Amino acid sequence: MRKITLRGLMARKLRLALTALAIVIGVTFVTGTLVLGDTLNRTFNNLIGNVYQHVSFEIRGQAAFKGNSPADVIGTADRKPVPASIAAEVRRLSGVAYVFGTAGGYAQLVARDGSSIDDGTGKDLGFAFDPNQQLSPFRLVAGRAPTSAQDVVIDKATATKYHYSLGDPVRVLLPDGARTFKVAGMVTFGNDDTLAGDTLAGFAQSTAQSLFHSRGHYDAINVLAAPGADEVALQQAITRLLPAGVEVVSGQAVANQLSSAVDNELSFLSTALLIFALISLFVGGFTIFNTFTITVGQRTRELALLRVVGASRRQLRRSVLGEAAVIGLGASLIGLGLGVVAALGLKALLGAFGISLPSAPLVFEARTVVVALAVGVGVTVISAVVPARRAVRIPPVAALAEHGEDEIVAPRRRRVRAGVVLGLSGTVAVLAGVSGANVKLVGLGSVAVLVARALLAPLAARPLAGVLGRPLRAMFGTPGRIGRENSMRNPQRTAQTSAALMIGIGLVSTIAVLGASLSSSASHQVDSAVNADYLITSSGAFSRSVPAAVSRLPGVTATTTVYRGQFEVRRSLSSLAAVTPANLPQTVNLHVIDGSGEAALAAGQLLVDATTARTDHLHVGSTVPVRFAQTGPADMRIGGIYETNPLIGSYVTGERFFVANFDNPLPGGVLVKAAPGVSGLGAQLNQRLAAYPNLTIQTRAQFESQQKANINQLLGLVYVLLALAVVIALIGIVNTLLLSVFERTREIGLLRAVGMRRGQVKAMIRSEAVIVALVGAVIGVVVGTGLGLALASALRNSGVTNVAVPVPSLVAFVVLSAILGLIAATWPARRAAKLDVLRAIAAE
Repeated sequence: MRKITLRGLMARKLRLALTALAIVIGVTFVTGTLVLGDTLNRTFNNLIGNVYQHVSFEIRGQAAFKGNSPADVIGTADRKPVPASIAAEVRRLSGVAYVFGTAGGYAQLVARDGSSIDDGTGKDLGFAFDPNQQLSPFRLVAGRAPTSAQDVVIDKATATKYHYSLGDPVRVLLPDGARTFKVAGMVTFGNDDTLAGDTLAGFAQSTAQSLFHSRGHYDAINVLAAPGADEVALQQAITRLLPAGVEVVSGQAVANQLSSAVDNELSFLSTALLIFALISLFVGGFTIFNTFTITVGQRTRELALLRVVGASRRQLRRSVLGEAAVIGLGASLIGLGLGVVAALGLKALLGAFGISLPSAPLVFEARTVVVALAVGVGVTVISAVVPARRAVRIPPVAALAEHGEDEIVAPRRRRVRAGVVLGLSGTVAVLAGVSGANVKLVGLGSVAVLVARALLAPLAARPLAGVLGRPLRAMFGTPGRIGRENSMRNPQRTAQTSAALMIGIGLVSTIAVLGASLSSSASHQVDSAVNADYLITSSGAFSRSVPAAVSRLPGVTATTTVYRGQFEVRRSLSSLAAVTPANLPQTVNLHVIDGSGEAALAAGQLLVDATTARTDHLHVGSTVPVRFAQTGPADMRIGGIYETNPLIGSYVTGERFFVANFDNPLPGGVLVKAAPGVSGLGAQLNQRLAAYPNLTIQTRAQFESQQKANINQLLGLVYVLLALAVVIALIGIVNTLLLSVFERTREIGLLRAVGMRRGQVKAMIRSEAVIVALVGAVIGVVVGTGLGLALASALRNSGVTNVAVPVPSLVAFVVLSAILGLIAATWPARRAAKLDVLRAIAAE
């Protein structure tokens, strides 16, 4: 049987190649995702190792909140500063070789032409430069270390890209404004020209303390133990010097914590990409199932003859599954090889959509090989299980009877029952998720509905093919009519062929509805929450001098400065927004439904949104326990409740209270209201803020358009990733049509013999392809739209306030599917048209 299996594969090379291609694409995607994830993990772990490889101990404030992000590990937002006096005391301990206090903050370099040097992520790092090359991760590769208040060292990557030389002046945007420094040196981060794409600005220690408001304290203190020192005893000695709220940990412990945090952050990206890869494999499974089902039907006589000559059912099952295993193994090996290229492609794709990743050599782990082979072979074999079961049920007597696959095949009762049960269960789960705003429940229900749709599709395939095929009958005449009848006479096959496209188009439609709802919600939120005429924002925080510069501009009647930070409310970490209360209604519309707005904010009270108030049973006058990283626990009185608006957030307080409880916070936005009748304020704002090129100045309409553009950019990335599933579905259509041409060789020969021209044969095959594609697209759009509406409704507490259906886009998906079906039919149609008439008539 092994020889028969291999001969069967070699006798059907074209089917083998097309079936394998569906798995190749999926495995390539999986492999590329794993390689990219491992590469990023290795890159960041190496960077972290460079930072802490020589740090014996780090003295730092204890974290106020428990978090597992890189900012929580090394950030200073939720840690109290360390008194500078501790550095002097630690320096006097026996066994200490070197001590350096760190200070850092916002420092953004400005290019020679006045433009901002920024990668769009707001990662502009200023730091106190440590001249000790043994302890510092920064390597001085040109010039000297900064010594005076006018000196700065910058990263080599920025210096090279923007043509800065030693001694050149460079403007730097700082927390309190802009200053000009002299480039004293250039540094690398370990062996890299910069730190993961960030811009770096290093200052003398005393200068950094002044610039970043760290006089009298440090963000942290790094300690280098002397060679041969007892580090355990030294850590205990340091601990005895520390006040409450300050801790000492080993450099290795910090590196481990940071590596774990980075891996946790990167896992989200890898998981998201793997989901799309599994979608592609899921769609590929339909293609494999359909291909094996058809070929088992075509080989009925062959398999029956094997039974006649003594082959057992187990041997036949092994033969079919063996074919699947060989196809899966070969496709997986090819996918493994292409996965390395796919990793580079995924990285470039993410970069094109604004997600910048550090450059590094690709990492190919042994685990990647195991996972790719297991997934590729597993999906192929599982998809062939049902066709294999059908093969062993073929009775030996079938070898003596004529057999045709073109008769109308009714859906199996078991399949229908399973589809109905699964569909009803999924629908109930979706409805329950919508009513309870439970996205996970909606997601599980959606998966069940998608599978049920594939199981029940044969029930709708025949009537739907008849309706969709009528225009083709009118357009192509007899070939169109025959193509329509071919699609109708085997609804099982039509449904199976279109199933993969149903899944792909269904998911695309779901995302389209969700995207339209997000876009509509963003517009509504801006219109509803913002009264300002202009909004000033940046990719991150910006200088505190900006609000004052704007408020002094003639024609400005009101400005509101916006801040954001983390705090703990009722032992739960949350985000807190803050605004300047004066003239707030002119720039912000809180839609206060109970209590007061401006007065409560001025009094340092807390305002909460209606959803939070309802969930936590809060009302005006309630007191809630809160905790801030810098000032500790406190009780805040609820001064007002406003309508839910994700643009504002769940909690908001006044600027004065916020600044008093956070360590030198920087503004994140400024809202500007122009005086009635004032024109040209935008040009004046641009002129006044020319010294701050990192700022984006937009009208409310422009800001709204930018929010929509950001959503569309993300949707574009999702569409590109889902396109692979659609491509695999089209491969399935090509494969099925080629098998159909082979199966109907004699029929096509007879049609040619009675006068059908080659062009008409092509039209017939193309008509079938278009009908199959339209069946999949129509069912996919209908179900996908329903699931999109359910998902958008379930996200009503997470920012989706409006539900919208993008009808033009959905219609475009159907039309595009028909065009893609037409393209998919090109090759099968040409093969059908080229059949030799006499040989075709003589074929069995």
